[in-house]
Amino acid sequence: MLSILGFIADIFKPAATLIDDLHTSDEEKMKIEQMMFKMEQEMTLKMMEYESQLLTAKTDIIKSEANSASWIARNWRPITMLSFLALVVADSFNWLPNPLAKEAWTMLQIGLGGYVVGRSGEKIAKVVKN
Repeated sequence: MLSILGFIADIFKPAATLIDDLHTSDEEKMKIEQMMFKMEQEMTLKMMEYESQLLTAKTDIIKSEANSASWIARNWRPITMLSFLALVVADSFNWLPNPLAKEAWTMLQIGLGGYVVGRSGEKIAKVVKN
């Protein structure tokens, strides 16, 4: 999220510099700078709304899985994370015939990050909703 906000700010920096270099009155420069600032704020707000909607959608998916009548739909995420945990422990004690590849560690990081963010999003959504 922070990188997106930095990206938005970086988009407007050249324009702000250009405004400073214009050969117009200070009043006209101020009006243009105010318009640019307003555009940047609006874009940032839209991105934050988008991120909020994305988090809500992810939370809704996790909720629907958790409330599903299907055992596998309710439990696939915890089973996956426990499987990753078993692989990490086995790799740490050199019980695997081959060490885990870098790609496996990347998948573990993505999976753990998604799981933790998803669970956190679910808890946050409950607080925000109330």
